[in-house]
This record gives sequence, structure tokens and C-alpha cells, in this order.
Amino acid sequence: MNNFKELNVWKEAIKLAGLVYELTNSFPSEEKFGICSQLQRAVVSVSANIAEGAGRNNKGEFYHFLGIARGSNSEVESLLYVSIEIGIVKEGEISELLELLNKINNMLYKLQTTLK
Repeated sequence: MNNFKELNVWKEAIKLAGLVYELTNSFPSEEKFGICSQLQRAVVSVSANIAEGAGRNNKGEFYHFLGIARGSNSEVESLLYVSIEIGIVKEGEISELLELLNKINNMLYKLQTTLK
């Protein structure tokens, strides 16, 4: 249906994944299979669901996968706030990530509205 690599929201989601992986490299080793792993899986899911939806057969399926991507984007945001709460990071250290998450959420929403 769409070439996902041309979608700006997919490009931003890839950027987000790189930043989250860079951040989680500094997490304590005891979090490798905990919050670190969950953050990495959730952030990869954002771009993957955009791509999968773009490759589907109709607008309804694309819309559905964009919704899943929005959910994963929210999961990443929540996990970052958990990371702040448990003292792994400080909010000031991840302000760029939080802004990018908000930008991606808005882009996904706008793309969904064009598909209705």
C-alpha cells in the first residue's frame, strides 16, 4: 500500500529506537532482562508496526497497525517514567526522548486521521 521508508513518522521512530538503545546501554546490568529488554522491544515495535501496516492491503489494516504503534510508543514513554521513578535516569537526561515520543504520537494520530 505505502512505502514505509518514505514515511516521516517511520524515520522518526527509527531515530527513537537508536536513542533508546543508546540510553539502555548505560542501564545497570541487573536491568538487562528487565526494564531494559522491555524498553527495547517496545521501541522496536513502533517502527515495525508502522512498516507492517504500510505493507497491508487496505487503509483499515494500516489504521489498525498505526494504533498498535501508538500503543507501543506510549509503552516506551511509560517505561521511561518508570526508569525515572526507580532512579535509573533523570528526567532532564531524557527530555529529548520524551519530546520525540510526543512528536511521533502526534504524527501517528495525524496519519490515522487521514486514513479515516
